[in-house]
Amino acid sequence: MFESLTQRLSSTLQRLSGRGRLSEENIRESLREVRVALLEADVALPVVQALVERIKVRAVGQEVLKSLTPGQALIKVVRDELTLVMGSQASDLALNVQPPAVILMAGLQGAGKTTTVGKLAKFLKERRKKKVMVVSCDVYRPAAIAQLETLAGQVGALFHPSEAGQKPVDIARAAIDAAKRNVVDVLLIDTAGRLAIDAEMMAEIKALHAATSPVETLFVVDAMTGQDAANTAKAFSEALPLTGVVLTKTDGDARGGAALSVRYITGKPIKFIGVGEKPDGLDTFHPDRAASRILDMGDVLSLVEEVERTVDKDKAAKLAEKVAKGKRFDLNDLRDQMQQMQSMGGLAGLMDKLPGMGQLPDAVKAQVTGKEIPRMVAIINSMTPKERRNPDLLNGSRKARVARGSGTTPADVNKVIKQWQQMEKMMSKLSRGGMKGMMRGMQGMMGGRGFPGGGFPR
Repeated sequence: MFESLTQRLSSTLQRLSGRGRLSEENIRESLREVRVALLEADVALPVVQALVERIKVRAVGQEVLKSLTPGQALIKVVRDELTLVMGSQASDLALNVQPPAVILMAGLQGAGKTTTVGKLAKFLKERRKKKVMVVSCDVYRPAAIAQLETLAGQVGALFHPSEAGQKPVDIARAAIDAAKRNVVDVLLIDTAGRLAIDAEMMAEIKALHAATSPVETLFVVDAMTGQDAANTAKAFSEALPLTGVVLTKTDGDARGGAALSVRYITGKPIKFIGVGEKPDGLDTFHPDRAASRILDMGDVLSLVEEVERTVDKDKAAKLAEKVAKGKRFDLNDLRDQMQQMQSMGGLAGLMDKLPGMGQLPDAVKAQVTGKEIPRMVAIINSMTPKERRNPDLLNGSRKARVARGSGTTPADVNKVIKQWQQMEKMMSKLSRGGMKGMMRGMQGMMGGRGFPGGGFPR
């Protein structure tokens, strides 16, 4: 998300950041470019007008023009105003109530409601340590009920059954009773969607809301619909007392217009953003971090949190102990590292959170397809256990066999071996030379090109 906006805004503001002096004229010129960038990113016009005007008022004041570093002061103003328009800070779920806390999910058909219910169940179970039950009131699509049952099994949530012939209000009431009997903390209610907003749909969801008295009513909307996402959310917020919005499919939205428009137009906070189809593809939305990413400052806090959450601490401790004892870092260890990196979204997911990535040439970005790490793991898996423990055994004929087994080329196998050699060298320096040794090893590993070994198998 924000890829095109990041490229336009960061390049515009970078031109000003090193200047010792700024004038009202060059600030106005830059704000014209900011305005065009926001409109091209499909940000709603009222939001663009308000945002640019607020930046202009602050930018031509003492805060920027009298600053010792006016260019950097302007970037800070833009970041602050972007953060403000998206809601200032993360908005938490109001779960501090008598259980079960009912969360009602609303939205149009195809927005990803059912998938989001499964993701939210996993999020609450793993990160908030809640006992979760899910139920589908979508009596018009039996497949949606079956889908939710499958998702509940995958994420370890309780599933309350429902059938096409039942009334949605009756299903919801029965689910609340079942949640009380099972001492459930949170009940997630999936509702029916339509292809467009209609009176019948609104009447049904209003009846569900009245019958369940939810603590949270979340509107699920597809980020790729851009301005329409904000307008649809506004229509729902006028009919229902929404408490927040979930933006889905943000990985397919390179513009980011919906994220910048929803809060301003609806007055409702974006609580979560969904990425991909996997059950763990749901994150709390942090406006300040999103603003940093838009301006190509990265999102190191989210990266640190992700590392904390996904890295297998036992494996990390065992590797540290192995290195400390001077034992060799082998291809099994490299595979473990690659698999943990993949669990954090692979190279593309990591690059998205690192500062300055927007300035990388398109040719370099194009190399990161998402297939790099799975391809490397496939190459290592095609080796024998003995070869993984002792990579020096890999002569020409063995490399050719590994290439055939993994559907790659001997050159790709050589790249993996080169990567392992550099990692092993770094680990060896770490065990001998402490932090200085590690830093030298890391510099060598980066190869001056940004990618270990100068490239990955494609």
